[in-house]
Amino acid sequence: MNRDSNAYTFLFAAAMVLVVAASLAFAATSLKDMQQANVRQEKMQNILSTIGIDVERAEAEAKYNEYVKEALALKTDGTVDENTDAFKINLATETKKPVEEQRFPLFVADVEGEKYYVIPLHGAGLWNAIWGYISLKGDINTVKGAVFDHTGETAGLGAEITTDWFQEYFTNEKVFSESGELVGITVLKGNNDPDGNDKDDHEVDAISGATITGDGVTNMIKERLGHYLPYFKKTNSSLALNQ
Repeated sequence: MNRDSNAYTFLFAAAMVLVVAASLAFAATSLKDMQQANVRQEKMQNILSTIGIDVERAEAEAKYNEYVKEALALKTDGTVDENTDAFKINLATETKKPVEEQRFPLFVADVEGEKYYVIPLHGAGLWNAIWGYISLKGDINTVKGAVFDHTGETAGLGAEITTDWFQEYFTNEKVFSESGELVGITVLKGNNDPDGNDKDDHEVDAISGATITGDGVTNMIKERLGHYLPYFKKTNSSLALNQ
């Protein structure tokens, strides 16, 4: 075939497209298991981080199995759905369902005799989704730790929710008022406690220039925690929680 002809050029281009497509498909298939393992381990890392256990990715599964004693998929009435794997619930898709059809994952951990409840979070920031995990101590009121992440918040502004300094503000904050009402934690600029020393004000200092992202964090914490009240009431009859 004449290499200078249009037919040759077309066939050569088509062949290259097929070769590249086949190579990409093979690579994607070959790496799929590794990618899924990385996602699984990163999720375990995040859960562990909220209870004060920081580990390398390679150690995440062993430590997760050591400290996390239960992974529950809760229904809206607080009962456990035994047919759903809580770890496999993807809140990005779960939150699109009607509330009554959703399942709410809860991870119950034990660290040196102290019980913690880890709750996954999902909400909306300025540009796209934000998410994370927050853990409550055994009193189901005091925050042990929190981690946040995002899809596309602005670097140096909303993206700062991923930093240690911001996440550490939440440690020891309370999510219920003295009367038992769920108030969550408000991310607020000018809250008169920029260093986060007052742990009973239900507030943390906001990131300068990231008001909408901060509001997203505020909203997702309260909205997500609200779904767990029926379970906490059922399992802790001594708690006087108000919805």
